[in-house]
Amino acid sequence: MVKCLLRSLLLYCSALLLPATHVRATYHLGAGDPQLIAAQSYAQTRNNGRPPMRTLNPAKTDSQCRSRPLDLVFIIDSSRSVRPGEFEKVKIFLADMVDTLEVGTDATRVAVVNYASTVKIEFLLKDHFSMLDMKKAISRIEPLAAGTMTGLAIKTAVNEAFTEESGARPRSKNIAKVAIIVTDGRPQDQVEEVSAAARASGIEIYAVGVDRADMRSLQLMASVPLEEHVFYVETYGVIEKLTSKFRETLCGVDPCAMGHDCEHICVNSNASYHCKCRSGYVLNADEKTCSPKQVKAEVVVDPCKCEARLVFQKQTQATLQQLTAKLADVSGRIERLENMVGRA
Repeated sequence: MVKCLLRSLLLYCSALLLPATHVRATYHLGAGDPQLIAAQSYAQTRNNGRPPMRTLNPAKTDSQCRSRPLDLVFIIDSSRSVRPGEFEKVKIFLADMVDTLEVGTDATRVAVVNYASTVKIEFLLKDHFSMLDMKKAISRIEPLAAGTMTGLAIKTAVNEAFTEESGARPRSKNIAKVAIIVTDGRPQDQVEEVSAAARASGIEIYAVGVDRADMRSLQLMASVPLEEHVFYVETYGVIEKLTSKFRETLCGVDPCAMGHDCEHICVNSNASYHCKCRSGYVLNADEKTCSPKQVKAEVVVDPCKCEARLVFQKQTQATLQQLTAKLADVSGRIERLENMVGRA
């Protein structure tokens, strides 16, 4: 009995000394499964010290990332397994996500679909174009409790939230349509077919699993590649950690920072880039390399030919000086020869 108590005490003390860390885990399906793809996970071990209490503040705003325009629909699980405190964490996650976006009529539009046994559209893409109003609407969302009808929620989002009548932009505008599903359980209905239909209609699906979430179901819902669209967190307490990950995804990347073939300067241009040359150079036909600017020599006309005369005079004078020097040398030699003959 004493040994057991000592062993338990030792394990407890060791746990206190371990720092809270982020853990990347890889989930695999059964051998031979055609969807044998590793799903990325961001799980965090529980910290023994309680973190500061945080509540949803609609007035709080963080720096925006000038994201590409999106029609973005959050599909959130509020079934009985999601405790009230945990659901508040989901709402904080939604508010944090809104903070990272450029919300507006011509920018990103956001809708929220809440589900359990039933489905409720909390607000549509056309309802809020002010970040403050949207975050206030998020703060008013209440859990529905009961079951987990994820398939029904996805179908409702496609048929009612992603429509032009609800505020989605027409296909001709090429605005990306994105759904982010957050759930902590196993769906009580079929998700494979409705998810496939949603993806086929042009909706990109991200699946976020929490705690007891079924990884297989997450993979069936998400778009490919799965390693970029499936996420898992151990608790709702750390779901906010995914905000930065989605920020990178939804805000896009810096093409120049990702690598370029410009010889001198890379200039970002929306989702692409173009090359530019430093001062004194021009861009070549390949639009990548640079060459020095050709400097044309300025021709000065001399009507009176004065410069030519001066040059001729200088050349003549130099030639005469050379001849004079040679004559003096010859004269000196002749004089020396005469002196030698006279002494003989």
